[in-house]
Amino acid sequence: MSKNSERRGGSKDSVGAYAVQCRECSKWRLIPSKEEFETIRQNFIEDPWFCHKKPGVSCDDPGDLEYDKTRIWVIDKPNIPKAPPNTERMLIMRKDCSKMDAHYIMPNGKKVRSGTEVERFLEAHPEYKGQISASSFSFTVPKIMDEKILKNFDGKASASSSKKRKISMKE
Repeated sequence: MSKNSERRGGSKDSVGAYAVQCRECSKWRLIPSKEEFETIRQNFIEDPWFCHKKPGVSCDDPGDLEYDKTRIWVIDKPNIPKAPPNTERMLIMRKDCSKMDAHYIMPNGKKVRSGTEVERFLEAHPEYKGQISASSFSFTVPKIMDEKILKNFDGKASASSSKKRKISMKE
């Protein structure tokens, strides 16, 4: 699965577009929304994705995206649960493109960055305990495909050269 994005900075999600790879032909297909992508990712092992699941598309059609150096590609683990109701899972690319960070925006707008913070949130806000379970959150982050990160002469990721590059995420 893939997420294609542009770095936007701030607290906004770094992902701007989503794609999934067909199990049969290995072509990348754009997914129209984060919610649809999360549904596919949540059940990916039990229900692999195929081109024919996208209306009007088959494996005979050209892919929507090509795996290339125009984006930073990352691999997300399959079967990460969909964000709980009234919450949003955010993935933020670090400025140096070395790693992504995951956090959730809770129903009241509070940001949580770990399972411990989720538990503290639920203790402080018992009104959400019936709607949200701490086990429904995953802070697992996608793996950045190393060969796509621009390196400076010291071998470190160059934040200035990669700020304007498109970022693609793949699961």
